[in-house]
Amino acid sequence: MKRFLSGLLALVMVVSIGLTGCAAGDSANGISGNYQADTLALVNSLRDAIMLPDADPAKRAAQAEARAKINSYAAHYRRDTRVAGLNSYTTMRTALNSLAAHYSNYPNRPVPDKLQKRLELEFRQVEASLSRGV
Repeated sequence: MKRFLSGLLALVMVVSIGLTGCAAGDSANGISGNYQADTLALVNSLRDAIMLPDADPAKRAAQAEARAKINSYAAHYRRDTRVAGLNSYTTMRTALNSLAAHYSNYPNRPVPDKLQKRLELEFRQVEASLSRGV
């Protein structure tokens, strides 16, 4: 009986820790579940990370945080059928893929001006789409 109770207690603890960890995972990176708010927050965060001067010591940390937020956002909304067909989502994914590819392939290089301009254009398109509700 004692063995059964200790096994049951261990199972309950593993399940509760697992559920708590899953619930806190997205909120730690700013994902609330509100698509519009999450998208706008991510756009602002990425703008800040991109616009930091190269000499700024916080640049590397901002890039790492941006990559984590991109991953959390993509993981959370990738399979959400309510947002998958929205113009704002497809444009946002294009921008995120471009920025994530740059960070992966050139981690020590600044974001090129051409890419910065394209990202800013896409971010403005996302904001306009969100304001229209699409």
